[in-house]
Formats: sequence, C-alpha cells, structure tokens
Amino acid sequence: MSSPSCSPLAALPCRSLAATRSESAAVLADAERRAQQIVDEAKSRANIEGQRIVESARAEALQQAVKVREALREEVAALAVKGAEQILRKEVNAQVHADLLSRLKTEL
Repeated sequence: MSSPSCSPLAALPCRSLAATRSESAAVLADAERRAQQIVDEAKSRANIEGQRIVESARAEALQQAVKVREALREEVAALAVKGAEQILRKEVNAQVHADLLSRLKTEL
C-alpha cells in the first residue's frame, strides 16, 4: 500500500515505511501469540491447582468419615458393655431384662 506522498523520487522512504509497518504487524502478532500462550499456561496451572484442591478436600472428607465411624463404633461398644454390666448386676428376670434392652435400644 502506498501513500499519496510517495513519488518515484521518494521511493526509499515509502519502502521504509512499508517495512516498518510490516515489522510492527509481525511484532504485534508475536505479542498476541505470546499473550495467548501466557493465558493458556495460566489456565492450565489453575486447572491443575483446582484438581489438587478437590483431591485434598476429598481425602480430608474421607479421613473425617473414618474418624466419625470409629467414634461411633467406640460409642456403640461402650453402650453394649454398659448394657451387659447392667444386665449382669440384676437378677435374671425376664421383665427386667426386657426393660434394660428397651432402654439400651432407645440410647442407641
């Protein structure tokens, strides 16, 4: 593309302007490619970090579930022992035995 001020006598400055425009366009295209590359790399790092956070939360939730189950088992075992102690302290009577089991059932 030539400008109206370019004449055959002034061809050298017009070519320099065209070369400068071409170089500018190339530099701009390179900058845009690099910017897109930076954005893509940032997205990739963010996805990886997001996955790491999700996995960490999942592992923590599983660990908490195991702790809760273990605490529940301990509580049930303690209640069973308590119930057995109460049964053994009482004389063997069907009604007393049934009442104790009923109370244990409500506690569980």
